[in-house]
Amino acid sequence: MKTTIMKATDLCKSFAVGGRQNHVLNRVNLEIYGGDFTVIMGSSGAGKSTLLYVLSGMDRPTGGEVCYRDRVISHLDEKDMASLRAQEFGFVFQQAHLVSNLTLFENVAVTGYLDKRQSEKAVRERTAQLLQRMDIAEAAERLPSQVSGGEAQRAAVARAIINDPGIIFADEPTGALNKRNTREVLDIMTQLNENGQNILMVTHDMKAAVRATRLLYLEDGKVIGEMTMPPYQKEEAKRREKQVEAWLSSMEW
Repeated sequence: MKTTIMKATDLCKSFAVGGRQNHVLNRVNLEIYGGDFTVIMGSSGAGKSTLLYVLSGMDRPTGGEVCYRDRVISHLDEKDMASLRAQEFGFVFQQAHLVSNLTLFENVAVTGYLDKRQSEKAVRERTAQLLQRMDIAEAAERLPSQVSGGEAQRAAVARAIINDPGIIFADEPTGALNKRNTREVLDIMTQLNENGQNILMVTHDMKAAVRATRLLYLEDGKVIGEMTMPPYQKEEAKRREKQVEAWLSSMEW
């Protein structure tokens, strides 16, 4: 039986637009299970990124609550939420968002320093190990402007996992990459999941979606569909892609 690590109950998020309330999330109820590579899909404007940001504490809900490991986190003050994000959550976005005047090594290490449970020496050792694991050790002392988009995104993945997060939140992590770099980043994330890392990802990319063990479909701020699959196997990629396409078609994607 799977363990629930995150739960949303009656989750709402509204924005005022032109004096009217725009309800982006409409009483969302969902659970995120340990061990899953969960992917959220849906048409543009369905609320996918908003849901990701509210679940991760980067944005506040206007109604409902979010629990992480049986702790209500949606009402934490900013200091406690920042501490939780530093220790328990990792983030990968469409753009790498690396600090331009820091080397790749420094960009990864600085996130490790935010977790006061680790010594500076331990952070530096883990940073070196992660850059080696991401196959960018040779670029460790280069600035973001001196590396490719794929190398920068792999550094962003290393930054996301340096503190051994409970969940990686990924928002279109391959959206700005070419085909080769997309495959490399997805291979890394798939391997992380195989090794026990929980991943929650928003994507429009079919190549990314087939890596999921669980797919959720969002429409008009509500989860209206779900599909589960066994762990990804490269030789099964084409068959999985057809399965996902058929499921998305049934969702009228």
